[in-house]
Amino acid sequence: MCRSRSSEPNLVLHRQRQISPAGTTRPAVSLRLRASESCTGRVLCAGGAGAALTLVTAAAAEPPSARHPRGTMQGEDARYLKRKVKGGNIDVHPSEKALIVHYEVEATILGEMGDPMLGERKECQKIIRLKSLNANTDVASLARKVVEECKLIHPSKLAEVEQLLYYLQNRRDASSGKEKKEKSNKPKDPPPFEGMEIDEVANINDMDEYIELLYEDIPDKVRGSALILQLARNPDNLEELLLNETALGALARVLREDWKQSVELATNIIYIFFCFSSFSQFHGLITHYKIGALCMNIIDHELKRHELWQEELTKKKKAVDEDPENQTLKKDYEKTYKKYQGLVVKQEQLLRVALYLLLNLAEDTRTELKMRNKNIVHMLVKALDRENFELLILVVSFLKKLSIFMENKNDMVEMDIVEKLVKMVPCEHEDLLNITLRLLLNLSFDTGLRNKMVQVGLLPKLTALLANESYRQVAMCVLYHISMDDRFKSMFAYTDCIPQLMKMLFECPDERIDLELISFCINLAANKRNVQLICEGNGLKLLMKRALKFKDPLLMKMIRNISQHDEPTKNLFIDYVGDLAAQISNDEEEEFVIECLGTLANLTLPDLDWELVLKEYKLVPYLKDKLKPGSAEDDLVLEVVIMIGTVSMDDSCAAMLAKSGIIPALIELLNAQQEDDEFVCQIIYVFYQMVFHQATRDVIIKETQAPAYLIDLMHDKNAEIRKVCDNTLDIIAEYDEEWAKKIQSEKFRWHNSQWLEMVESRQMDESEQYLYGDDCIEPYIHEGDILERPDLYYNSALEWMDLVSQLVFLAVLRLRMDTVPMNLSTMAMVPDRAALCVR
Repeated sequence: MCRSRSSEPNLVLHRQRQISPAGTTRPAVSLRLRASESCTGRVLCAGGAGAALTLVTAAAAEPPSARHPRGTMQGEDARYLKRKVKGGNIDVHPSEKALIVHYEVEATILGEMGDPMLGERKECQKIIRLKSLNANTDVASLARKVVEECKLIHPSKLAEVEQLLYYLQNRRDASSGKEKKEKSNKPKDPPPFEGMEIDEVANINDMDEYIELLYEDIPDKVRGSALILQLARNPDNLEELLLNETALGALARVLREDWKQSVELATNIIYIFFCFSSFSQFHGLITHYKIGALCMNIIDHELKRHELWQEELTKKKKAVDEDPENQTLKKDYEKTYKKYQGLVVKQEQLLRVALYLLLNLAEDTRTELKMRNKNIVHMLVKALDRENFELLILVVSFLKKLSIFMENKNDMVEMDIVEKLVKMVPCEHEDLLNITLRLLLNLSFDTGLRNKMVQVGLLPKLTALLANESYRQVAMCVLYHISMDDRFKSMFAYTDCIPQLMKMLFECPDERIDLELISFCINLAANKRNVQLICEGNGLKLLMKRALKFKDPLLMKMIRNISQHDEPTKNLFIDYVGDLAAQISNDEEEEFVIECLGTLANLTLPDLDWELVLKEYKLVPYLKDKLKPGSAEDDLVLEVVIMIGTVSMDDSCAAMLAKSGIIPALIELLNAQQEDDEFVCQIIYVFYQMVFHQATRDVIIKETQAPAYLIDLMHDKNAEIRKVCDNTLDIIAEYDEEWAKKIQSEKFRWHNSQWLEMVESRQMDESEQYLYGDDCIEPYIHEGDILERPDLYYNSALEWMDLVSQLVFLAVLRLRMDTVPMNLSTMAMVPDRAALCVR
């Protein structure tokens, strides 16, 4: 057990000048409570709850920016300092095995007469970390030890502490598995580097001297900036540095004017502003001095310099390869390469600090948009060619943040980012691999980038990472996105992905399988080759056993996808038909019943005795009841309709359903769901299956209006509905002559509707009436419906087609005579065109 020191309160006394009632000036003391881990001059250190207070003084000169003198406390100012600690609530830490003790500190300064001069109250907390707490720990003993050692906890709260410890002991440690995955979300701060490692220790009181160094030569500027950087790396000094506008202005000016002359100088100054950028309240300061825009220019310049270095190095390498015996060229290349390595190290330090500063500023989306307009994405993708792990972690983290916006993602596509990322998977550096996978996950939402990932060979690499628990979840999410495309589903069969997934499924200790895992499996089960691997051995048996035991609808959805594939896969389900049918009842969860119904509906097996299944499990009343509009959710009703279509393939089942009155219920449902194409198509498919059987065909034709509904739907805009309607009506027409005439008449009317409309409704203009003389020309078709002359199409179809051709020829000829001079070629062309228009 260890306790944090950072939450211990320290009492800081600031001396200010104050006018006394008598008009004289005397020093007064202001009191401020501060939670700090360090204890320096002019601080009253509290060793612990109830501990004696010790006054520590230090004679140190105040910085020039301070406006009020500070010093030791005199006896005439204050005789006593009263400190009171009041305990509060105790909570458990949200992510760690630790207790959080809340308490209140009240400090009062008493005057000579004992009267309070100044006081302040502050709420604090102490974190008691329990690293040794595990499943075998004696909670009662540990609770007593905590209460004994922590004076902030009253002994009366022993039972409460014990209860909290018991909760921590049994709490599922969700953070343990994710700790490694999440720890690299924020890159580490840049480490000390060449240029800032100096022997001199900086002092906040010597800021004036450091500022003066910024006006000297480059070496002095580097030294001055390094000393200021020492101060800036301590967050406690940032507020005081913020008040020193002279120092900040000088730093910004030197960076703007001299950054090209010294990489160390530029790195130091940018690092100083980076320290400010770590806190959102200081972002306005960085924007004021335009440090972000300057960093963008510096990064762009350094990347271009790196390209020039590489070109020069390549030329010298090529010269050495062409003349390997030339020692002068070889020594020159080695010298250049050594110099290149040193320059790259310094440059990467500068790039890392500058990019980290920009990453902090990008918290504001408006600032991020400005960066995007200055091609930040292109710069970052170029930086992916580096080999420095820490720099790459920062670059990939920045790209991950930017990738959530469409415009940034499109820029990454232009720069072929996937080809650059694939070399990092797998990677020896754990943090870099983790953040790279998360960037790939963001990019995998784009279809084109998913295609690119498969093309560059990322699929087997990601599959191999499933064996590592640290990367499993992210890798699985990327693979899930890839599996959404039907073109790539079959590729998983040629990796060891499916055996690993099946092992995870069967070893899952919870009732509900992880959503990422089961969703991935559902997608893979839609491919026939994958299903063969899934069902190898006892695969299907174990899946069915787990699904029926835990009533898991998602696992049953996976089984349903498996059942949709043709033999031999469907034959494997014969042993489980009874188990599935037993789940179809009002007592089970609706989502689970839907998947069971869908699985049974997929089993279109000729040898399966559906009549026995319907009778054994009394499914007919259930199916009929669910067909009533509003009796259940649409998803369940639709599965019931599909199930009826499957069992209607059996003659005896179709007769049983017809006698039960399901056909009128289907027609009623068709009326209610006529706007839903899926419902309409499935109900028509049921009729299609039923008209194959004599018993149900007679019921449909003679006792219902189903054929009339089918005729109305014969010209539906949905192609699948039209296809099923045509097939069903063809069967009806074959067995019933009366309906055959109606169907044929409707088909003729539909196919020739345009010509019939033109011939029946054409009204001649007055100019056309006397085109061939004064006498009125009789209409080609006399008054009345042309369809009332059955002799035209029932007795001789050929005669009717010839008549229509002649009528069309005359009509078209009259139209063309108005505009086209008559000649032999025209006369010859018109009949051919008219013939093409007649169906």
